[in-house]
Amino acid sequence: MKLWQKGYELDHEIERFTTGSDYLLDMHLIEFDCIASQAHARMLGKIGLISPKEADELVIELKNLIELVKAGDFSIAPDQEDCHTAIEIYLTSKLGDTGKKIHTGRSRNDQVLTAIRLYTKTQLEKTLGRAKSLITAIDGFIDRVGEVPIPGYTHTRKAMPSSTKMWAESFKCAIEDDLTLIECAIKLIDQSPLGTGAGYGIPLPLDREFVANELGFSRVQNNPIYAQHSRSKFDIFAVNTLVQVMFDLNRLATDLIIFTLPQLDFFRLPDEFQTGSSIMPQKKNPDILELMRAKLHEVNGYENTIRSCTANLISGYNRDIQITKEPLIKAFEASLQTLGVAELLFKNLSVNQEKCAAAMTEELFATEQAYRLVQNGVPFRDAYQLIAQKFMKP
Repeated sequence: MKLWQKGYELDHEIERFTTGSDYLLDMHLIEFDCIASQAHARMLGKIGLISPKEADELVIELKNLIELVKAGDFSIAPDQEDCHTAIEIYLTSKLGDTGKKIHTGRSRNDQVLTAIRLYTKTQLEKTLGRAKSLITAIDGFIDRVGEVPIPGYTHTRKAMPSSTKMWAESFKCAIEDDLTLIECAIKLIDQSPLGTGAGYGIPLPLDREFVANELGFSRVQNNPIYAQHSRSKFDIFAVNTLVQVMFDLNRLATDLIIFTLPQLDFFRLPDEFQTGSSIMPQKKNPDILELMRAKLHEVNGYENTIRSCTANLISGYNRDIQITKEPLIKAFEASLQTLGVAELLFKNLSVNQEKCAAAMTEELFATEQAYRLVQNGVPFRDAYQLIAQKFMKP
């Protein structure tokens, strides 16, 4: 039984095409949909559209369903299409006519908006926590290693002196800026769309502020058309925030790929972080770093999918947007996993002080030598030329 059933059967091939993998993806959302449904049931009881007893029964059964989901004892059948249908069928099987009342004042459109909003908010809060843990790990690396001089590079050539501390703190500063972006994304999505229906409101005296408060939203999203439009807008913004984080981790990975080269050997990965070759017995490969570097492009691709899929749509809901659910979920999975790996790296990365010291060759101090001349009254351009001549190859 589908929520839209009208006495005819859908062609099986069309059903497979339109359902896609939603029944699987919605297992990520079903707990949030149940939480939103509990708040909705309480509100229906508050305004008298269902009795207090019915509201309590619905809340209890939704709690039971959440426990089944957490225990791995509930799944969504392909013919149910999505978690919304699965929830209503479950409630109806347990409560009869009372279960049929849960959809009063809702559309699947604002249902999925709310579930995704709650999911995204939770995932962004997890991302914020992981990013803060990474900053703590960077601080731990600095405390453990100290300030070991290493070459600084421009154009992939030795340039000026740097240090392990300066290098690590550059990533700390980047992640601290990312925290601001994540917090901004949380603030943006922190508005409740429940009660906007299919995009044109609900002709019932719903208490939307009550539901928003129950779900922990700071405000209600008022315009029902924009509530629909905001799904793609907010998803793009959230994933773009993840792209910014992954951009920084991409650079971290590239640096470590170079700095752990045997030819340089400034940093070392523990053996348990490296894989081997199936043909070359001597090889230890930094696959973890290469995959971390690649994850930026994966998440960037998810953002592009959401943006390109939802551009050029007319106002109101369009089924195209169903395609954006998977890239949103996968973007969070990839980003959270990569942040965790980056934290492990900083906790386990070691420094080869001997190789770092040997790499601090004279040309790194050329600029410093020029400025010594400047401090003695030599014009900078003359000082520049004098030191340049010193390092010119014959």
